[in-house]
Amino acid sequence: MVSTKLYTAIYAVLFVSATVQVLVEFAGLSYWLAFGVILVLSAAKAVLVAAYFQHLRFEPRSLTYLVGIGLAAALALTLAASYSLL
Repeated sequence: MVSTKLYTAIYAVLFVSATVQVLVEFAGLSYWLAFGVILVLSAAKAVLVAAYFQHLRFEPRSLTYLVGIGLAAALALTLAASYSLL
């Protein structure tokens, strides 16, 4: 069983990460740099949510790999869509 302290720490990390994503929008960075930072932060947040709140950390590795392949496919589609914006 995962402790309440761990869930609170994960919540704090997710909150800070979301705040950083908003600050990146207003930082005046170039489009691709801001996009890359936001994409990395979003991927890290997705991994944390999937691992702990969807309990994948405690599932067999094959299920984790299956979800990871889906995440990689979503990332590839996001990158393809962003490339077509230019």
